[in-house]
Amino acid sequence: MQTLNILAASLAPTDYVGFTFFVGAMAMAAATVFFFFERSSVDGKWKTSLLVSGLITFIAAVHYYYMRDFWIENQYSPTALRYIDWTLTVPLMCVEFYLILKAFGAKIGLMWKLIAYSVFMLVTGYLGETVFRDNSAVWGAISALGYAGIVYEIWLGSAKKLAQSSNDPILQKAFSTLGWFVLVGWAIYPLGYMAIETDGLLRNVLPLESMDIIYNIGDAVNKIGFGLVIYSLAIQSKAAKTTA
Repeated sequence: MQTLNILAASLAPTDYVGFTFFVGAMAMAAATVFFFFERSSVDGKWKTSLLVSGLITFIAAVHYYYMRDFWIENQYSPTALRYIDWTLTVPLMCVEFYLILKAFGAKIGLMWKLIAYSVFMLVTGYLGETVFRDNSAVWGAISALGYAGIVYEIWLGSAKKLAQSSNDPILQKAFSTLGWFVLVGWAIYPLGYMAIETDGLLRNVLPLESMDIIYNIGDAVNKIGFGLVIYSLAIQSKAAKTTA
C-alpha cells in the first residue's frame, strides 16, 4: 500500500507521459485477459493465433508496469525497457501473419523472414539510440531497411500473394487491416526515432516528452488492435462455417 501511495503521489496531474504509461499497462493487461478467455470461443486453428495475441499484450503489460515506475523515478524515456518489449512482441506480431496464412500454403520460411526483418530493425535501431548515438541517423536509416522489408512482404511480396490467392474475403479484409497497422501504425516508430535523435531529420520538431506519449498510445493501439483483428477474423470465420 505504501508503494502505491508513493507512485500516486509522484504522478503529477500534468504528467501526461506518466498517465499514458499507467493507461498502457492496464489496457494491455485487460486485453490479455480478454484474448486468453476468448480462446474457448473460436475454432481450433485460431486458438494459437489468439494465444499469440494474448502473449503480445501480456509481455507489453509487464514491460509497461516497469516502464511507468522508471518514468516516475527518472522522468526520462525508458529506452532499454522499450526495446526489450519490442524485441519480444514485434516478432510475435510477424508470427501472426504466418499463422493466418498457414492454411493457404504459407511456408515456415515466410515466418522466419519476417522475424529476421523485425529483429534486424530493432537491434540496429537500439544500437543507434544507445551505443552509436553520434551516428544515430545512419543507424536509423539501416534500421528502416528492416521495416521496409516487412512492408514489402506484406504489401507486395509472398504474404500478399498468399492472401489474394485464398479467395476468402474475410481473410483478405483482415489481412489488409493488419497490413495497414504495419504501414501506418508501425510508421510512428521510425518517425519517432528521427525526432528524438540529435542528428535526426525531425529533431526539434516535437518535444521529447510528446514522443513517449505517441509511443505509448501507438503501442496500445497497434498491439491490442492487432489482436482484435485476429479475434474478429476468427469469429467471422466460425460464423461463416456455421451458416454454410
